[in-house]
Amino acid sequence: MTSNQSDQTSSGHREIPHRDLEEVSLVDLMAGLAAGTLTSRLLVTKYLERIDAIDRGLDLRSIISINPDAGALADVLDQERQRGQLRGPLHGIPILLKDNIDTVGPMGTTAGSLALADSAPSADATVAVRLAAAGAIILGKTNLSEWANFRSPESSSGWSAVGGACRNPYVLDRNPSGSSSGSGAAVAANLAAAAIGTETDGSIVCPSTVNGIVGLKPTVGLTSRAGVVPISHTQDTIGPMARTVADAALLLGVMTGVDERDPATTAGAEHGHTDYTRFLDPDGLSGTRIGVARQLCEEVGSSTMAVLDAVVDQLAAMGVEVIDPVTFPSFEELQAASPDPELHLLRCEFKTDLANYLQTRVGGPQTLAEIITFNTRNANAELQWFGQEQLIAAEETGGVDDPYYIAALETARRLSRDEGLDAALDGNGLDAIIAPTGGPAEPTDLISGEHFRGESASYAAMAGYPLISVPMGSVAGLPVGLTFMGRRWSEPTLIRLASGFEHHLGRRFPPQFRETVSRRDPTDHAPS
Repeated sequence: MTSNQSDQTSSGHREIPHRDLEEVSLVDLMAGLAAGTLTSRLLVTKYLERIDAIDRGLDLRSIISINPDAGALADVLDQERQRGQLRGPLHGIPILLKDNIDTVGPMGTTAGSLALADSAPSADATVAVRLAAAGAIILGKTNLSEWANFRSPESSSGWSAVGGACRNPYVLDRNPSGSSSGSGAAVAANLAAAAIGTETDGSIVCPSTVNGIVGLKPTVGLTSRAGVVPISHTQDTIGPMARTVADAALLLGVMTGVDERDPATTAGAEHGHTDYTRFLDPDGLSGTRIGVARQLCEEVGSSTMAVLDAVVDQLAAMGVEVIDPVTFPSFEELQAASPDPELHLLRCEFKTDLANYLQTRVGGPQTLAEIITFNTRNANAELQWFGQEQLIAAEETGGVDDPYYIAALETARRLSRDEGLDAALDGNGLDAIIAPTGGPAEPTDLISGEHFRGESASYAAMAGYPLISVPMGSVAGLPVGLTFMGRRWSEPTLIRLASGFEHHLGRRFPPQFRETVSRRDPTDHAPS
């Protein structure tokens, strides 16, 4: 036994190797590689040993597959570094991809569904290509809520038929949230320095808040969705999940750019940046005007609201001009809307967008109807915990030719943009709006489904606007995050604000892999 294998989890389950990698950032790894104190081969070896001890040994189930070529690629990148040939800012650094992002080769891409297990993508996703061009090593693919949590309203986030039930590394009987659950849990557990997630409504920022990390959901069109299993071309976006704002900013710059495979990216041609780290500012909150969206916080619980209140007081004490509360003119109309315009929009686009995506794969189902039939025929594996009501409801629509589709799209955009975020931001002259990203992780319940207590991502989801979630404290030892939301293409502003918050008030703390949690916990963190 080596010295770095002597520590144990608080549950006493299994020794954890390579504590020297805990809380190490991308920036730290880049410096170590440049100085020659690290090699990419050593990093891959250490991370794989941590994955074996934690993901397998503690049954975290955050990772679906490991790249068997990672070590060989690391050797190539080490040799290139020795010759002074660097591919880009991530040269030789291992990261993880959510398993709905296409990669050609032995890892496959399943979206967590057995229906896709025997088919293969015909090309790498554009995001995967750009990461590789920057020198990143794709170490593996992360678990997720199957079909990005668009299968059943009674689902349990983090469960997929391929990967099983992912667990929260802070408290193992708690949920990692969806749908980028494995990406959030793996980064929190230091199984890689960073991961890539996808979001339609909350699927980057919600796993980020309950796993105590930074999640950046970009404006729709800033990053390419080509080669990513879709839900909605109106709302889907791809973004970084990391332990620091600086790491998220670094990854975002690598991922952005126009892609002919994704027409939405043409709108971002004049708004993207290849280096978002230049917007980092430890004093980024200075002289700002921030609104507090308490309307979006009503279900997160009093304990989370107490953490928010402490944050608001600290911001005011720092000289931030806080407008508390700000309101959304469309809030009541959106709450009462029937049918739900967002849900109808997602169902219509899912049917059409998924069929188009499936045509790019070799073998396997080619339509949503075929996936529904597969699940029915394999019910013991696929439907053992919850159904496929969302898939069936989507199939019953006319897709994007549905007679109600355009009305749902126009309503969702009006309520979320003109009478939502734009109205609140512009009407109050705000730099950004803050709200709790969500409440602390709930217990996982595969039988009854989620006990969901709300999140603040839906306005930005429908609008296609950016979000960044940063750890702000904890409740009973469980992390809770603060979301900064802004205008379309406002990533530079949000990164500046989030980095200032992280510098002065950030509350990232590493997980302890506890079995369960008591109501009160002495490790609670809140700004003071």
